[in-house]
Amino acid sequence: MGASLSLVPVIDYFARREFLAAGLRPHSVTLPYPYDGGDGKSSSTCTVHYWAPPGEPKLPPLLLIHGFGPQATWQWRCQVGPLSRQFHIIVPDLLGFGGSSWDYPTAPPPSEATQAAALAALLDSVEGLKGKRVAVAGTSYGGFVAYWLARAAGPGRIGPVVIASSDVLKTAADDREFLKRAGEEWGAVHELLLPAEPAAMRRVMQMAAHRAPPAMMSPDFVLRDFIKKLYTNREQLSHVFKGITVGTDKFQVTPLSQEVLIVWGEHDQLFPVEKAFAVQRALGGKARVEIMKETGHAPQLEDPARFNEIVLDFLLAADKHAEPSIIGSSL
Repeated sequence: MGASLSLVPVIDYFARREFLAAGLRPHSVTLPYPYDGGDGKSSSTCTVHYWAPPGEPKLPPLLLIHGFGPQATWQWRCQVGPLSRQFHIIVPDLLGFGGSSWDYPTAPPPSEATQAAALAALLDSVEGLKGKRVAVAGTSYGGFVAYWLARAAGPGRIGPVVIASSDVLKTAADDREFLKRAGEEWGAVHELLLPAEPAAMRRVMQMAAHRAPPAMMSPDFVLRDFIKKLYTNREQLSHVFKGITVGTDKFQVTPLSQEVLIVWGEHDQLFPVEKAFAVQRALGGKARVEIMKETGHAPQLEDPARFNEIVLDFLLAADKHAEPSIIGSSL
């Protein structure tokens, strides 16, 4: 019985249903591969899969960027419905995740700069979005990309920014502290974020959520199935992991010109809550910080109603203050 039972298609069905009900449809586009966020002039290409409503936008555009873990539909399933009433939602798979890929192994793995440049090119390719100002929200690794995109493209192209559960200041010392919290049996961060065994999958699920995962998701055979079906492109994901530049000289955090909201789970064990205020200070002290009680690393899933309320309140207020003129992207 255990060998035939799989929760993945069930969860995937309900997540996709939320996207379809919100008016989003799956699309894909082939683009030049932007080496390290460059000008995209290369012989290599990348394919970006994304969800968006068909046709030109009738509402302000909002880009939702997922983090490491399951596909974007799972991570944003509780947001697309409520947010789509006020915004034209675009939800991409980052390169190496879901349906998005690059010319692996001939082209180097994508850094955050590369991911951001690919998203900028995606926005230019979507009907009715070229040159329009786009709000952006990123969670975890997606927050790294959101920050880079906002800084590189500038306030004329990228509007208000939501950074959720994303330590853009993360260092090697933070990784060592993370492994201490996880337990002595883990020797490297990727062993947990790219789990190969049920024990690793179970531990990262425990650390990501404030509330214990449902009992039906705990047995080894269920977790093995998750690993088998969610990490089919493990080799590419391992290269994406190696391409992360946060904590190096290549990723310098400076204040953004845009309005910024920082959302964090009070009980986040991946990026402890005090890092929210460190990020705020690094961004010049003007960013709004919202700490969500009784949530961990994925507050958008543990308390979606409150998360959506916070994000909508911020974005709608920021939209009222937006400059009417739009300038081109620098990416």
